[in-house]
Amino acid sequence: MTRADLPAGVGHADHRDVDRLAADLAALGIRAGQDLLVHCSMRRIGPVAGGPAALLAALRRVTGPDATVVVPAQTVGNSTTSPAFRAATDGLDEAGRAAYEARLPGFDPVNTPSEGMGILAEHVRQQPGAARSGHPITSFAALGGRAVEFTELHDLDCHLGERSPLGRLYAAGAAVLLLGVGYARCTALHLAEYRPEARRPAGPPPERAYRCYVLVGGRRERRDFHAPVLDASDFPELGAAIDAHLPVRRGLVGAAPSTLLDLRAAVDFATTWMAGHRRP
Repeated sequence: MTRADLPAGVGHADHRDVDRLAADLAALGIRAGQDLLVHCSMRRIGPVAGGPAALLAALRRVTGPDATVVVPAQTVGNSTTSPAFRAATDGLDEAGRAAYEARLPGFDPVNTPSEGMGILAEHVRQQPGAARSGHPITSFAALGGRAVEFTELHDLDCHLGERSPLGRLYAAGAAVLLLGVGYARCTALHLAEYRPEARRPAGPPPERAYRCYVLVGGRRERRDFHAPVLDASDFPELGAAIDAHLPVRRGLVGAAPSTLLDLRAAVDFATTWMAGHRRP
């Protein structure tokens, strides 16, 4: 990518920040052709002329045109089983909760914004050529050579398991890039929770009921399903163990402490760690 080829949203006056961020990402160990699952806090990176467009340009400069950048594009505003819904309806009577539920929007993978995933994730989602998985609660967006491949399978009863983009990223040997965020935000670790080996005695993970709304042909429809209960409360402790036992790369991207790790190695380690540290 030359300065003349800077993407929309990045002006020539911003090329110094693209150069700086690209140098930081390369120093962290990102290589050409490496598919990445990225979690990012732009605020922690610090002021960047061009904002998320400059960071995405830097990522794509370092990884090259054949690699794919994947980001979480989750939504909770269309679900009655989310903490956000429970907080918003706390204290309402049955009629009040029903009225609030009636106003929930249906999920549309093309137009529904992500929620709480950061401005880089939302910027990636909106790029020409980006693809998004169809799960109405835990979707992912992707941009690059394997964007469709990584997002085409995302079953309703598999938020973050093998039949989600995480399963494809694991099989592809992708890496996880944590930019200014810790392991509490490392979505890939949830993949380990779906594995029987992570539980002693082995068996299916506990499930709960979920409800959300989607748009189908412009009409709002309800979806009720059961899926595993997921728990990220011990991810910081798990992350400390990963740092101690795996070849993790750490450095600064802008002002943000950042981490680069192999997704498959992290999930395999997490599977064994959960078996030894979580109660049956």
